[in-house]
Parts: sequence; structure tokens; C-alpha cells
Amino acid sequence: MTIPASAEKIGGRLPSASEKAAANQLRKVLASHAAGDAKLRVLAKDDRKPSEVTLTPGLSALLMELLRHIGKGDAVTLVPVSQMLTTQQAADILNVSRPHLVSLLEKGEIKFELVGRHRRISANDLFAYRHARDEKRSRALGELAEMDADLI
Repeated sequence: MTIPASAEKIGGRLPSASEKAAANQLRKVLASHAAGDAKLRVLAKDDRKPSEVTLTPGLSALLMELLRHIGKGDAVTLVPVSQMLTTQQAADILNVSRPHLVSLLEKGEIKFELVGRHRRISANDLFAYRHARDEKRSRALGELAEMDADLI
């Protein structure tokens, strides 16, 4: 049986054209009203009592980043830092193969726990590894650029 995309939660599929348009519109509204460290107040009206929410600058920035990805048509998954991930989920986040991730785990480059016979990785530890890896790559690229500039 086929389920129409509109019947699924947005996290399990790509956003529709109308969802992309709505995300872009909301992101532009939020961006135009969020200035520096100012707090943004959002007023929601419907048939019930109006609700007002104050968004901190950090929350506004996070929401705008999420809306930017949805507006581009990207699939988005939120991962709480306290979540324990399977090896496949962790490999997908790092954009590496699962066997390569397992080798990183076995070398001790990323901490993991055994749950029964299955490896589980804390999202916090995975993001720390990814940040360190990206910093190392960035430094190496900077060094290569300096060496290239010396040759010119």
C-alpha cells in the first residue's frame, strides 16, 4: 500500500513544494525581525486564546537554520546530544561507511558502549569527534594553501 507523502511526518521524507515555500517565508519573516541579540516575540492567533512566545537569539538562529534547510528541500533530522546512536546512524552522520565507523570505534577514536552485543555511540561523543576531525582537516587545508601560496 502506498502512503501519500503528505500523510508522513516531514522528518521521514523530503519537504513538499508548499512546505518549502512556507519555510522560506517564515525564515524571511524571522530574519527580518531578529536583530543582533534582540529577543523576538511571536504571536500565534487562532480560534482559541492568542499565545505569545519570546524566542531567544539562539533559538531564533536555530529555527532559521532549520527553516533554511527545509526551504532548500533538504531532509532534516534532529539528534539530541543525549541520544545513543546505532553504528549505521553514526556512520550516516559522519558520511562514512559503517565498517569504517566500526574500525574507528575499535581503534578507540570514538567512545562507544556495548548494549548486549551491539555498539551504541553517544551523539555528544560523535559530534565531538566530528568537530575535532573537521578542525584537523581545516588546519591541514590551511597549511596546504600556505604551501601553494609560497610556490606562486
